[in-house]
Amino acid sequence: MENVSASALAYLGDSVAELLVREMLVRKGVSNAGKLNEMALGYVRAAEQSRALKRLAPVLTDEETTVCRRGKNISHHSMPRNASQKEYREATAFEALFGFLYLCGRNDRIRELFSIAFPEDGQSAHEDRE
Repeated sequence: MENVSASALAYLGDSVAELLVREMLVRKGVSNAGKLNEMALGYVRAAEQSRALKRLAPVLTDEETTVCRRGKNISHHSMPRNASQKEYREATAFEALFGFLYLCGRNDRIRELFSIAFPEDGQSAHEDRE
């Protein structure tokens, strides 16, 4: 996957992570679309994905760490208002990792890492405020 740009991996990984978050919330029994959207934001914001990447760091392979480094090094021309530059870069690394794993067909690894990134007994930063 070295021929695929890190920004393309992050673009794809954003969708992969979003799908997993939505699936997790629906499986938790949330059925109201407005509530689902509100809760999903707590997981897909840059700050939360940055924290998730930190939870993943100890279990990443060398190859996965390299993909994350590529994702962190993407030049960003715009930044979200609710995240620091560091958080945004780490969130991009998180997304690049999930895009990479998806393209490699490593669905079991995606689910394994997602469960570490967002443990069932834990809550996203958004849910903590409710």
